[in-house]
Amino acid sequence: MKKTTLAGVLYMMCLPAALAQTLCSPDGNVKVVVTVENGKPGYSIDYEGETFIKHSPLGLKTSLGDFTGEMKLSKISDVKKVEDRYSLQTIKKSNVVYEANEITYSFDDAKGRHIYDVIFRADNDNVAFKYKMYPIGDRLSCTVSDEATGFLFPEGSTSFLCPQMKPQGGWARTAPSYETFYTTDEPLGKNGDGYGYTFPALFRIGDAGWVMLCETGLSGEYCGSRLMGGHGNLYTVGYPTEEEFGGVGTAAPGLALPGETPWRTVTLGKTLRPIVETTVMWDMVAPVYAASQDYKYGRATWSWIIRMDASCNYEEQKEYIDFAADMGYEYVLVDALWDTQIGYEGIEKLAKYAEGKGVGLFLWYNSNGYWNDAPQGPKHKMHRLVSRREEMKWLKKTGIKGLKIDFIGSDKQQTMQMYEDMLADANEYGLMVIYHGCTIPRGWERMYPNFVSAEAVRASENLSFGQHDNDIEAVCATIHPFMRNSIGNMDFGGSTLNRHYSKDNKSGKTRRTSDVFALATAVMFQAPVQNFAIAPNNLVDAPEWAVNFMKSVPTLWDDVRFIEGYPGKYAVIARRSGEKWYVAAINAQKETLKLNVDLSSLDCGRNLTVYADDNKLQGSCKQMKLSKKNKVAVSVPTNGGALIVAE
Repeated sequence: MKKTTLAGVLYMMCLPAALAQTLCSPDGNVKVVVTVENGKPGYSIDYEGETFIKHSPLGLKTSLGDFTGEMKLSKISDVKKVEDRYSLQTIKKSNVVYEANEITYSFDDAKGRHIYDVIFRADNDNVAFKYKMYPIGDRLSCTVSDEATGFLFPEGSTSFLCPQMKPQGGWARTAPSYETFYTTDEPLGKNGDGYGYTFPALFRIGDAGWVMLCETGLSGEYCGSRLMGGHGNLYTVGYPTEEEFGGVGTAAPGLALPGETPWRTVTLGKTLRPIVETTVMWDMVAPVYAASQDYKYGRATWSWIIRMDASCNYEEQKEYIDFAADMGYEYVLVDALWDTQIGYEGIEKLAKYAEGKGVGLFLWYNSNGYWNDAPQGPKHKMHRLVSRREEMKWLKKTGIKGLKIDFIGSDKQQTMQMYEDMLADANEYGLMVIYHGCTIPRGWERMYPNFVSAEAVRASENLSFGQHDNDIEAVCATIHPFMRNSIGNMDFGGSTLNRHYSKDNKSGKTRRTSDVFALATAVMFQAPVQNFAIAPNNLVDAPEWAVNFMKSVPTLWDDVRFIEGYPGKYAVIARRSGEKWYVAAINAQKETLKLNVDLSSLDCGRNLTVYADDNKLQGSCKQMKLSKKNKVAVSVPTNGGALIVAE
């Protein structure tokens, strides 16, 4: 007798006999229906009995033909159960158990030629799909000029999106770099500033729930995509513009056939819990190469965010190394202009001094060849194989631990190849990599084991540049856990304890948020190497309890939980490191947020340390015991925070 698995039973139960093209998740709550209507492939997604993605188009336009219409669904595979268990210390959950169901849908054109498969996979909170394009006759390669791939949302939906920047715009032609302000709860139908939107993209489906769109598994084999609006409730996948990357390289990705696109991901939830807790970005990928060594992660500080360009000199970097040692930090980031203001011999001397203090160094590099006009050095070192490997040889010899590479600003396939080449070479020389002025990571934490994080957000530098960013810091911070940081590690560079962004802590832009807010975002924002914006003066001018917490805050996490929140208003997120749970809350609303945090689901200890603000944003720290009701009451004023550490 043939054995029937539980996944197979659920699959058949949710599958009408005449519609074998329906795919269900293991628990049966997610249903994907793939159809062909008037020769046009399409799909829809239901979640817990409600339609979250209405019938939406599929298809590719390539140099071999337009395969968005006159297509036939020629074959449907049996359901395949996918299981994976993996450990990855640099993401939001250190140990992941992944279970999903998968079906491959094969499409032929009007001539009966097998053109492509669309592979759909559904777990209990996510749908992912990708195209696999096949050779046609003796044609073993093609370019893909466009996709019909779309996402049609129900009426009443609203969007939370980051407009794509104008190519070759921004400062010194460094755009697009994913650094514009998010819009929140906007009606559908717009197209940003005319260039669409960056991934991830979040949508509220009325009162039914939430959808987050993104993509993963992107390597040098394809280009990065964006989301194009302007078609009512339909949003479609868009490719880079020709102007990006200095106009060099095609906007159309090329495929060797058979070849595959990245996975497009759809995360679904009745609440924001699946959005915050999803691991779909890493579930769908595998390591591209093995780590050359066991990379060490931890806390870092850097002078530039507070003291700017002038601070990149030997004596001030030595001061920051001493400060990092006092804080017990693992790293100092030496930012732009070190090549001229410290010099290579000076860096060698500085690295030896840091090693004696138990501190490692990261060094900043300008990526540019021909694609931007940013003047900061070191320049022309990272974009070519010969110069890059020669530089990395010196970095390894000098004892440098990692790189921060800036100003890339394109999603073209040629750019993605450069990202991959940089990472592969850096791994060979034992170097970790942080990217700035860049694209979002798309599964890179698992694909490239020396990849640390990427900026790809309007980050802390803007707090130093402009007062407006400080005035709305809390609003922006309450968005990141639900969008940018949900899909990958984010190098924000924040959590300053200075009241002003200046060396004397008296002049410069004024921080509006509290010290407890700074501590809460140190937990809420995630990267395995956190570049915190704290400064040596904080040892004497910041509250002792705040400094002590920043000395001990983890950067590696074992689990994450969504507690409550709403993008642009407030966020309450819990993270676990070892046996300790950290519950962080921040508030951007005008009214004080009253919370009664239930810790019963966290399986935490009874001893609590609670950091909280009063209505004047004056913070305090107290020890207490968890009550028998397992709840903790805290108030979070606007621009304030709360933090509960349970052990």
